[in-house]
Amino acid sequence: MRVAYTNALIFTGTSIEKDKAVLVRDGFIIDLVPDGEIPADYTKDDLDGHYLVPSFIDLQIYGGDGKLFSDELSVASLEATYHYALRGGCTRFMITLATNTREKFVHGLEVAAAYVKNGGRGLLGVHLEGPYINPEKKGAHIEDCIRVPDPDEIRLFAEKGKGLFRMMTLAPEQCRDDIIGLLQELGVVISAGHSNATYARAMRGFSVGIPAATHLFNAMSPFHHRDPGLPGAVMDHPLVMASIICDGVHVDYATARIAKKVMGNRLFFITDAVTAASGGEYPHRLQGDRYVLPDGTLSGSALSMIQCIRNGVRHVGILPEEAFRMASAYPARLIGDDTLGYIAPGCHAEMVVLDHQLEIRRVIL
Repeated sequence: MRVAYTNALIFTGTSIEKDKAVLVRDGFIIDLVPDGEIPADYTKDDLDGHYLVPSFIDLQIYGGDGKLFSDELSVASLEATYHYALRGGCTRFMITLATNTREKFVHGLEVAAAYVKNGGRGLLGVHLEGPYINPEKKGAHIEDCIRVPDPDEIRLFAEKGKGLFRMMTLAPEQCRDDIIGLLQELGVVISAGHSNATYARAMRGFSVGIPAATHLFNAMSPFHHRDPGLPGAVMDHPLVMASIICDGVHVDYATARIAKKVMGNRLFFITDAVTAASGGEYPHRLQGDRYVLPDGTLSGSALSMIQCIRNGVRHVGILPEEAFRMASAYPARLIGDDTLGYIAPGCHAEMVVLDHQLEIRRVIL
């Protein structure tokens, strides 16, 4: 099928293009051409002058539409999460499991592999948030399941995941250099989080290959003028990236604004979204605009990716084009995927049509 998407403000990931058409064939972007140069064999699809932007990527989401993946390790849970993400303009996601038993992690990886094998859409891989974290910064995680890094366990996760063990959050101060090296060899993106690392210890972790940090400011050593901690190391490092939960609850909008000014294109959005669960190890319940555990501990968010973008624009002061990048190009860069995050030849034809109030009109797949 050949389609030319026309009459749109096309945000390519680098610039806004007017009076051009995006040529799509068989699920991939073939070219951007002037409106007057659309080939005769392409069907025109008029987008009414709206924004056309790269679809969004969420590297940390736990479930959606009433199905928390850790509570129901099933293909149906992944399908529900995909559809929840899709309504927020997100076509690719990293399903996330918080600190848990070895058995639950293995089962989750096996289910993810089955989902992909059976044609499941959108799943980039599995993000294991834990179990090699610092109990002092466990947040909503299960303390009894926090453990010392085990090379054999890591190899087991890689084996059972069949290439889908893609990301891990860990505390740098809990991990030896050989653990970091093993994860790198296995192609796992390492992110520092749930950590009480000092500035110096965090910088050491970055120097041996940790490229990112998880939900900046949340569940990590605080920034202090005498000890900048993990947040200070993240902001001070020239290359390390970090995710941020832009809901005004997990991080105050003023704090997000300061971090953005310092980090520029190293800061990106995640939803960290959960859904209500009555049982299991993580019984999240919605309390106003946030999810909490039964003891009141703040847990995941109630965000969608388009809400992250709107909050970034309206409350943090980020320009729309930059907010789009924080939801697409920047997470794609972290995971090393050059077929996502841009409207450019060779990229997947996954795009979002937005009106000028940043409301989603269509998601193009």
